[in-house]
Amino acid sequence: MIAGPKKIFSALKREASRLAILRDDTSGLALSEFAYTMPIVLSLGMMGTETANYAVTHMQISQVAMQVADNASRVGETEVLSSRRVFESDINDVFIGAYKLGGGLEILDNGRVILSSLQQNADDGQWIAWQRCKGMASYVSSFGVEGDGDTGTSFPGMGEAGREITASPGTAVMFVEVIYDYEGLTPFNDFITGDTIRYTAAFNIRDDRDLTQLHQDTPAVTASTCDVYDTF
Repeated sequence: MIAGPKKIFSALKREASRLAILRDDTSGLALSEFAYTMPIVLSLGMMGTETANYAVTHMQISQVAMQVADNASRVGETEVLSSRRVFESDINDVFIGAYKLGGGLEILDNGRVILSSLQQNADDGQWIAWQRCKGMASYVSSFGVEGDGDTGTSFPGMGEAGREITASPGTAVMFVEVIYDYEGLTPFNDFITGDTIRYTAAFNIRDDRDLTQLHQDTPAVTASTCDVYDTF
């Protein structure tokens, strides 16, 4: 049975009324806007977090480098009548300090700390008298290895080319390199950061020190030689 014109008109009027109510209904507008803007807001938040974490990590790595150089410049057995001797255990203690200071970064698991004793050789040139390392990352010094410059004057020192640090006669410079593989907190790590953070620091030794060698302890301890990649 076909409905009459009045019933059809009435049904259309009711439908139009419902459509008008739906058109004027803004109760879901905020939710819709949030759904559109949430990815943008979330991305900006993660990018800000990653940038802050990267900056803090740089500061911490710099502090580790400075602390290691400072501590290495002070260590050694105190002697009243002779020059202070430095033992392998003293150097290991310096690396333990770096491990503790950079513990939140797992600095020895994700990086490498390299400590060099820069001194003058018999020809008044610069040389790396000894070098010790700690950390799992497979990095070597960017400025030389143990024994470089042992004779002659061709070795310029350690540090940026043209601005090398040199040791004065009868003393030594504790030169430190810290190399760290940065691991980001968010997926934006690859877009705003580099993979590796590097810092150097140098301190002149504080006291009259026996510069002939690193002494071995009794009983002997394992030296942190640079051919080993390990942590504590």
